[in-house]
Amino acid sequence: MRKLFVAFFLSVVALTGRADNAMDTYVSQLMSRMTLEEKIGQLNLLPGGDIVTGKEMDSPLARLAAEGKLGAVLSLRDPVKIKALQQIAVKKSRLGIPLLFGFDVIHGFQTVLPIPLAQACSWDTTAIRRGAEMSARECTSQGIDWVYSPMVDIALDPRWGRIAEGSGEDPFLGSAIAKVMVEGLQGNYGPENAMACLKHYALYGAVEAGRDYNTVDMSHVRMYNQYFPPYEAAVRAGVGSVMSSFNLVDGIPATANPWLLNDVLRRQWDFNGFLVTDYGSISEMVVHGMGDLATCSAEALKAGTDMDMCSNAYSEHLLQLVKEGKVSEADIDQACRRVLEAKYRLGLFQNPYRFLNSKRAKTALYTPEHRSLAREMAAETFVLLKNEGDILPLKREGTIALIGPLANDRSNMVGSWSTADKPELYATLKEAMERAVAGKARVVYAQGCNIYDDSATQANCSFGRPIPRVDSRLAEQEALAAARQADVIVCAMGEMTEMSGESSSRADLCLPEAQMRLLRQLCAMDKPVVLLNFSGRPTILKWESEHCRAILNVWFGGSEAADAICDVLFGDKVPTGRLVTTLPQCMGQIPLYYNHLRTGRPVAEGAKKYYKYQSNYIDVRNDPLYPFGYGLSYTTFSYGDVLLSADHIARNGSVTASVMVTNTGKRDGDEVVQLYISHPAAQIARPVKELKGFRRVHLKAGESRRIDFTVTSDMLKYKDGNGRDILDAGDYDIMVGPNSSDNALKKSTLKL
Repeated sequence: MRKLFVAFFLSVVALTGRADNAMDTYVSQLMSRMTLEEKIGQLNLLPGGDIVTGKEMDSPLARLAAEGKLGAVLSLRDPVKIKALQQIAVKKSRLGIPLLFGFDVIHGFQTVLPIPLAQACSWDTTAIRRGAEMSARECTSQGIDWVYSPMVDIALDPRWGRIAEGSGEDPFLGSAIAKVMVEGLQGNYGPENAMACLKHYALYGAVEAGRDYNTVDMSHVRMYNQYFPPYEAAVRAGVGSVMSSFNLVDGIPATANPWLLNDVLRRQWDFNGFLVTDYGSISEMVVHGMGDLATCSAEALKAGTDMDMCSNAYSEHLLQLVKEGKVSEADIDQACRRVLEAKYRLGLFQNPYRFLNSKRAKTALYTPEHRSLAREMAAETFVLLKNEGDILPLKREGTIALIGPLANDRSNMVGSWSTADKPELYATLKEAMERAVAGKARVVYAQGCNIYDDSATQANCSFGRPIPRVDSRLAEQEALAAARQADVIVCAMGEMTEMSGESSSRADLCLPEAQMRLLRQLCAMDKPVVLLNFSGRPTILKWESEHCRAILNVWFGGSEAADAICDVLFGDKVPTGRLVTTLPQCMGQIPLYYNHLRTGRPVAEGAKKYYKYQSNYIDVRNDPLYPFGYGLSYTTFSYGDVLLSADHIARNGSVTASVMVTNTGKRDGDEVVQLYISHPAAQIARPVKELKGFRRVHLKAGESRRIDFTVTSDMLKYKDGNGRDILDAGDYDIMVGPNSSDNALKKSTLKL
């Protein structure tokens, strides 16, 4: 019967040629046969950790699937187990409705890409799209059809560990990346595409004090202009699902916030997919003080939340809530329809085993092609912060001392949320460096120190990826002995993988004292020291910038990080990464971001002293250590003046802003040319500058090229507190340069 039912409605698609109409008809017919309990079952998402296989497969999930009381499963990655559970849902439940299988595919699967924050530093949206396509290919080969990505939260406070999962502090760049991530993951919903899940909607990156799961509070003007754009960009790109965030918005948990979920997401942005909670969000509403679990379930459903992740809130309470008249069957029907439509879009009604191909499962993971892509992308993400005396690239000669707790570890290369990685397949930095200089130079290695002096603190950072503890005194002596033999010292220091990511908030972002103590001694040896700074967030590098000859921020580069680091370190590739977060001088400056609002008592950029009764600190100047957009190369670039095709722009019009960029060095290289605008007189206070365009261009040594940007009147608009566009007449500064610093930008004035 089920096969005839599917065949009939697939024929509707062929006859009408209109997939949306066919989907609506199919889902309506299916829902007409469903009981209320079965509809509620589609709203139930549970973890798959207890699944076992075999002839007598039996588990709570299996029983729920057979009873039609389960809509989706998360965190299963074994195709055998996925197929077994799908067979139960399809063959044993009354209507044979297939399950969704979700997984956290944040930056790759078994082939791990750089963390998203690092990917953003490439400013290479083409590469980021290809990386998303690769991630979808790998995870769908294992039966996973729904991925909890992209994470597009704007984050201004680097104490928040989940800044590692996003694209930094800028809404324009974040929007561009959100769009290509959705397109790369979903494609046309082919057999190698997965449904994307936008997260975390909304404002999760603005938690107070950078402490995960904490409170958020801000004006609607700020929401619309600074935080909402990447979410909207993902929705406009057609994202199939959205995950609500843990935090409050206007004092109401996002999971049950009707303004956020219905007014903005569905009505203003026309989102037509389904909305799922984050892990246990409905039950956390009780802790927020919003009532008991039944009350919170009703509020979440009525606000527009379609699927409950792991609270068992809907499955335990919705039936009774209908009987009590606190929710309607229409509310449940609406949520159920959205979930079923997602399954239809993925082709699961046509073929529930569409993503379960045994041949693909064995051949699609960690392929040479995927490894090459991951290595290329990683090399693009490293940001060269300092290179005194052109110490980099290193020569393949003499003796190189490789020192630090991250120098010979393979599981901490990948970064947080690498949930399907296989570290035993990946190289350590020591192994990669020895290969890179084989027969030409000698590498001497020493771990040198622990991550933290305190073993308990270091254990808190391990989370399954420990670095061996060493005797501090003996390890230090070994490192200093290795350094004495060397012509150059390369230090692999910074964060462990799990020092950033979910729940990994840090109150002090300086290099831990255990590592700093050793670094001080190495820098005092009167030998060149190159710091490879591993991190999942902006860290404080003030002392390092004053004492190390070179600093290469390598973030967490994924499964091919070690070889990619050596590619850049020895000059096989030229560093091209540019910062997408501002790097502060000290903790007291946080949050520090380039697109801040003006103050009535500003201090000029680059000020060298303290000014009484002005907006500045007594003990530290306002400027960052390194500004947004900053990054060095192994070559140099110069910029000509900004030339406009006209000195005025009409409403609904455009002009061209042009600048001549020249590679003034001796090596070929890539430059990221950045366009900013500023509006000094507006109805609502505007930031000092805003990124509105960028071009990543490759220039040969000595080559000049004119870079054109189309400046449209739409780029000059901003939002009021209701999400309506405002376009002010007046003068606008159009600025182009290599980073956001005033001193780095060339400027022209445009009148609207």
